[in-house]
Amino acid sequence: MLQTQISFFILVGVLISFSITVEDVYGHGLGLDTISSIDVIGKSVSVSVEMPTYFTESDRQIAVTAIDDETKENVENITFLIRLFHDNKMIFKDSFFAPEGNLVININSTNEDEESEIIGEWDDLLGAWYATEFQSLQVTSPFFKSGGLFHFEIEIMTIDEPTNIVKDIGVYTADVSVVETNSYIEQDLENNDVKFRMKSYFDKVSEFKYNPEEKLVTFSIPFDWSEKTISHIPVVHKEVYFPKDFVEFLSPSYVGEANGIKLFKSSVTIDDYTEKDERIVHFILLTDHLRFLKNEQKKLGEELPNNMVFALTPSEEINFPFIAMTENEEIRIDLSWEPLEIQSGKPTNFIFTIRDGITGDNLRQSSYDFVIIQGGEIIHKTSGNAVVGGAFEEFIFSEDQTGPTIIRFENIRGTGMDTEFGLVVIPEFGPIAIMILVLMIASAVILSTRNSFSKLSFS
Repeated sequence: MLQTQISFFILVGVLISFSITVEDVYGHGLGLDTISSIDVIGKSVSVSVEMPTYFTESDRQIAVTAIDDETKENVENITFLIRLFHDNKMIFKDSFFAPEGNLVININSTNEDEESEIIGEWDDLLGAWYATEFQSLQVTSPFFKSGGLFHFEIEIMTIDEPTNIVKDIGVYTADVSVVETNSYIEQDLENNDVKFRMKSYFDKVSEFKYNPEEKLVTFSIPFDWSEKTISHIPVVHKEVYFPKDFVEFLSPSYVGEANGIKLFKSSVTIDDYTEKDERIVHFILLTDHLRFLKNEQKKLGEELPNNMVFALTPSEEINFPFIAMTENEEIRIDLSWEPLEIQSGKPTNFIFTIRDGITGDNLRQSSYDFVIIQGGEIIHKTSGNAVVGGAFEEFIFSEDQTGPTIIRFENIRGTGMDTEFGLVVIPEFGPIAIMILVLMIASAVILSTRNSFSKLSFS
């Protein structure tokens, strides 16, 4: 018993000293990409291409802007020759004149059997489209119905003056991602329907499947493994959504693969903050990760594929602590427990630290209400004060108190703010193979849907 107590307080000490690094993660060219330092007859010009992060009724434009790198002002009287591709198909190839260096094209979707069409004013002398006070530039195409990766090939034809024609300065590329979300109905081991969702910040997802026998999710995206492409990609970001009550696939952690190669732990991240009823598993592949995957594939001596096939499976490994934030993100709760398997009839110590949501520092003298909920009913509630910011609560679940369980911290520091964690209590003599379900439901967390997610912990 003494040894158990010693190890317990050591664990508390580790939690109190624990801190995480947080950062924002975005998709490759998510809504914006920039071609830097183009030499146009002695002038250094940067061209940015912007599209909406999500296609909405009010946000459907392409904006191409040319900036003089020295003056930081727009380049006047510039003509762009633009080729735009999506799903390896050309949407349009045409020239556009921007007298003030800022080209804005409104985009509209059409039926799949219709061809792309450009609407605007046409100048025969320039051989280019342009906008007027009364007529905006518009492109209608069936390719704007869905998101994914939009590939731009851009040439500069005139600069400074409409008659100042430039030639042979090269073709420059920009890749802009528009977020795409798709839903899939798959079957579990008992042939019940389970709704999965995929959110992609880099190109379109295809061949999504869930294999209940292997507890395996797979999906594919097109991918060019050339160095030119990889060097242009800061991050490939995918999100897999599934219900928080889908016990069959819920796990403390997951193993991810791409084209059969195991990914780093930092590339597969659980997010239980953003959605109240869904868990999100993020795939995050940075440039160095992509190069690593390319080199590992080359070692196999086979030709590099034209896609990237992802695989996701549950892992038995647990990485404590689990984290939830209050609604205003000012307070953070770190939670772990021992023993790892929460069984009825056996004491469980819930170990937690109350921290500043921004700095991660311990918040001393923190009052709280510790609440356990099953089936929507409170089965235990107690109040306490974490003198040094870290504390623990012990509870023994009875034989009839098994299954999905919510651990809630209420009225933290007297603020009225709450956080929630979800878990599963297994019967005392239940199969050891039943995995501990760790759901940080953090229903009070508000994260930016436009930026996908923020403040993720990386190992």
